[in-house]
Amino acid sequence: MTEHNSWQAMWDERYRIEDYAYGTTPNEYLRENLSKLPCGNILFPAEGEGRNAVFAATQGWNVSAFDISVEGQKKAYQLANKNNVTIDYHVGNISDLPFTMNQFDAVALMYAHFPPNERAQIHARLQTLLRKGGILLFEGFSKNHLEYRKINENVGGPKDIDFLFSIEELQHDFSDFEFISLEEKVIQLNEGLFHNGIGSVIRCMAYKL
Repeated sequence: MTEHNSWQAMWDERYRIEDYAYGTTPNEYLRENLSKLPCGNILFPAEGEGRNAVFAATQGWNVSAFDISVEGQKKAYQLANKNNVTIDYHVGNISDLPFTMNQFDAVALMYAHFPPNERAQIHARLQTLLRKGGILLFEGFSKNHLEYRKINENVGGPKDIDFLFSIEELQHDFSDFEFISLEEKVIQLNEGLFHNGIGSVIRCMAYKL
């Protein structure tokens, strides 16, 4: 099994269970900040079971999403149907998907921990899909999160430090953005089965120059 296939199989296994792995309510940072923005076209990369995408759709956004997991897509459509909204959810790698330059007014990267050898390339591709002045919303585990994971595995997150983020890496990958806010913060997570406890995250909001 190739590395990509094993990565896909891992996420399919996690999302195949009846319960929603990270719950059905949106990420708190996303919820708080999305309400400050005018509705438009938004993209959710690595969207899993769809909780954030579905929330955005209920708020009036035109939502696109993608992930490598077919099982995640199934759950996302079930959640969308339950909430009487429509989302456009693709399965595959970003380089193979039919998104176009400047298509989106916002991109929301919520715990989108891509493989380290692909992350910079994916971030660069996402920038081309965002229009000038478009908004990036981001929350992901910081490199310091490993210390919290050692104390409590239930808080979740990658075990490999190379999958985790630093402020400097985000500034490098999104160097053509103006950061409205960018911080590392210790927070209490209560998201479904796999994000429970205290952890260290990086949050940012930025707009494309």
